[in-house]
Amino acid sequence: MPQSVPSLPGRVARILRTSLFAQVACALVLGIVVGRLWPGFAADLQPLGDGFTRLIKTIISPLVFCVVVVGIAKAGDLKAFGRIGLKALVWFEVASTLALVVGLVAANLVRPGSGMHVDPATLSAKAVDAKTGGGSLPSTTELVLDALPTSFVGAFAENSLLQVLVLACLVGAALLHLGHTRVPRVLPAVEQAQEVVFAIVGFVMRLAPIAVFGATAVLIGQYGLGVIETYAKLIVLCYGAAALFVALLAIVLKALTGLSLWRFVRYIRAELLLALGTASTESVLPRVMQKLRTAGARDDAVGLVLPTGYSFNLDGASLYLSIGTLFIAQAVGVDLSLGQQITVVLVLMLTSKGMAGIPGSAFLALSATASSLGAIPAGAVALLLGVDRIMDSMRVVTNLLGNCVAVFAVSRWEGALDVERAKKVLGGELEPTEEPGAAPEREPAPKSEPGPEREPAPKSEPGPEREPVKEPVLDS
Repeated sequence: MPQSVPSLPGRVARILRTSLFAQVACALVLGIVVGRLWPGFAADLQPLGDGFTRLIKTIISPLVFCVVVVGIAKAGDLKAFGRIGLKALVWFEVASTLALVVGLVAANLVRPGSGMHVDPATLSAKAVDAKTGGGSLPSTTELVLDALPTSFVGAFAENSLLQVLVLACLVGAALLHLGHTRVPRVLPAVEQAQEVVFAIVGFVMRLAPIAVFGATAVLIGQYGLGVIETYAKLIVLCYGAAALFVALLAIVLKALTGLSLWRFVRYIRAELLLALGTASTESVLPRVMQKLRTAGARDDAVGLVLPTGYSFNLDGASLYLSIGTLFIAQAVGVDLSLGQQITVVLVLMLTSKGMAGIPGSAFLALSATASSLGAIPAGAVALLLGVDRIMDSMRVVTNLLGNCVAVFAVSRWEGALDVERAKKVLGGELEPTEEPGAAPEREPAPKSEPGPEREPAPKSEPGPEREPVKEPVLDS
């Protein structure tokens, strides 16, 4: 009997029930509609996105710690881990510099701020101070010191990824030094804790559509769509430059690993949409770590490169900062020379490394750049206040893809990438589950080596042959 084809409503219901991408996409559209039609009500939905982000942040530190410790202990080579870290830093610096240069070239060609003729005297730096809370970016020395934990528990309590990474490296190195025979129960305990954390990720990710709905509704309700018309040229330039930079990443990834970035985008499409909706890359860090491991990147490479990139490899932010600096200079009628633009690149190479986790960090970096040039009024940075939130989508997606490409590239560089498995996963031959937060696929456990063949049990010596018992014959 032929199987009945499910009806269209049934297929739609099944997709919405099983696909995180479909759920987040519907929530995104619904959030836009609610924010546009009922902006007052949308403002009250802020706790939905904030609550989800808080739950995700509670998971990130223990997850990173477990993945890095297990990765170091299983790799069995602390020198290899050090090489991965060094190669990651080299990659981050090259990628960030490329992003800054792409932004500067694009802003020089399009000149998004020309023709605005803004009078600097009408601008006040108070709005920028309110946005940044009077904070400042850390110096290089402060950044290094802040990466060193003052207590084991404090690193987790403050949710400092760099401090957690340092602790994880120390614990992993200690496990390698002591060996599995002296501390046989520690590594299995960390692995079991990792499985627990992944299960919690699964629970929390079920709330992702609600978070996207709330965050999108608040954004549209608060800023509306009018800001897009006012800053259309700048917005189109930033998104176009980001698309160009991502295309360059795709070429580099293909050349180094043979992998397709477009297939990878399809592979993490649900996470990208979630990052877009919540305007946060932290909200997808646990899931992306899972998917990178499933796609053949070794645990130690994923655990070190991806979280470190969240602090040191902000490609989208670098793009935005270089374009934003030239935009405000052009808007107030200041023409920056080639030497001054080189100074912009050098300053942003430093300031962009200390931005993660600081409120209004983009404005702090822009203010520091303007001060170093001495030609742009400090108050001119306020010109970007109205459009900054619209740029979040561009920044988070470019940052996320830049860090994922870094994981693949550094893993390949170090020989920590299973390229064949990656191609199969990205090509759909090894289909990952669509269940939100599901544990990553693992390779089947290797079969145990056959032991020495056992001799068959000796047969008992036959006893004296017995006469067969005759069945009695019944007379009819």
